Amino acid sequence: MLRENYGTWHCGAFEISLARPRIMGILNVTPDSFSDGGENLDHAAAIARGLEMLDEGADIIDVGGESTRPGHTPVDSRVEAERIVPVVRALVDAGAIVSVDTRHADVARMCVRLGAAIVNDVSGFTDPKMVEVAADTSCGCIVMHWNRGGLGTRVPRRQVTLDESRPTGSALPRPVLSQRRFTLPEEAPIMRQVMGFLGDQARTLMRAGVSHDRICMDPGAGFDKFADEDVVIQRATRSMASMGYPLACAVSRKRFVGAVSGVADAAARDAATAGVCISAIENGARILRVHDVAGVSQAVNAYWAASHKDARQGFVSLGSNVGNRVGNLARAVQLIDEIPLTCVVSVSHAYETEPAYGIATPVANAVAEIRSELHPLVLLGKLLEVEDELGRIREKGRDPRTAGSGPRTIDCDLVWVEGERHAGSRLTLPHPRLGERDYVIVPMEDLMHDPERFLAHAGVSVLPREERVGHVTADLGEIAWE
Repeated sequence: MLRENYGTWHCGAFEISLARPRIMGILNVTPDSFSDGGENLDHAAAIARGLEMLDEGADIIDVGGESTRPGHTPVDSRVEAERIVPVVRALVDAGAIVSVDTRHADVARMCVRLGAAIVNDVSGFTDPKMVEVAADTSCGCIVMHWNRGGLGTRVPRRQVTLDESRPTGSALPRPVLSQRRFTLPEEAPIMRQVMGFLGDQARTLMRAGVSHDRICMDPGAGFDKFADEDVVIQRATRSMASMGYPLACAVSRKRFVGAVSGVADAAARDAATAGVCISAIENGARILRVHDVAGVSQAVNAYWAASHKDARQGFVSLGSNVGNRVGNLARAVQLIDEIPLTCVVSVSHAYETEPAYGIATPVANAVAEIRSELHPLVLLGKLLEVEDELGRIREKGRDPRTAGSGPRTIDCDLVWVEGERHAGSRLTLPHPRLGERDYVIVPMEDLMHDPERFLAHAGVSVLPREERVGHVTADLGEIAWE
């Protein structure tokens, strides 16, 4: 049986869980990329688009400064760096997992020093200097197949000659030889070349000191390949996944996607791209490199929820400082338990806590432990619906840093989800202030033996109690929600 890799991809300071598909948003800071050239050439526009993709569901932002479309004009490393370095720096500062799409070793090294977690090399780390960058750092490495002069030379479709000749001496007339033709080229020679190259380059990296769990494979859809060859390669996704490395599906808006969907305009191929991505996921690919992050996220989240059992542990911090505060907490827990594909496992006591972050009055706080099969951004949307149903008022025009400090019947903060790291203005996981909130840490003690140790294992530093905010002052008792 072919082995599927649902492990962890180690990329610099990040450990990317591959228990579910991950979306890599394409951010081309170029004037001539094949479907979106010039849209994000301005640094401010590129940064804004990168942040927007995080809120749309991107786990990784792949920043590129050189087009690699057919017939592209190569640029030198200085021009590429001028295009992408300010964008990489801003996205890293925002907490994003950033990949740099480059074949220039000096640009890759510079961006990794700035905090980029992944080097995506379309030349497949064939440059010894790129191998040195990988060996000298802890970045994740995407090895792509682009063997100029190999594939891309028309491979004949497979055909078989049927030998129906009669035995020697037969009196019956000899029939005409017949041939059976096939719609695609033979898989074996194509995959020997693609998988052989990827395996060889992975071994080159490992001999240089790059650990196995930092390497990701990309078969390079559209890079000097005909549509027939790309389809053969996509159908062999399970074989490539069985090599034991994370596998990328980077087919977004490519020519072969247009060929199989009948869509000539590259920018109009997003729905077809989502279809190919879902096929790739089902056969073991876990990194989806796409332009249309919002559309592909929606398609993948729906597909994954409908076809895979994938319940994750999570914690929701609840607070109320208006009306029947404990009653509001109880009703919020009831509504959370009614969210599709989600259940409440247990709930802490309600606690009286000191005002914090500009809140004027004491707050009743609790923490609910949940299990959910929804994507964290989808779950967040459902939690906001809970707030709306309980009459949460959000003041328009308020500084987002203090937007939650006003009166509130209920506040639902998704603070931690198993295996999830995310950056964005809508949601950051783990919650960036989780370790400083006494009104979260103390209620979590009702749910587990040692929340400080648990959160430390998840990469969250918990402050000593005297340094926290929103200190617990009283136990308000159990929350009757069932």
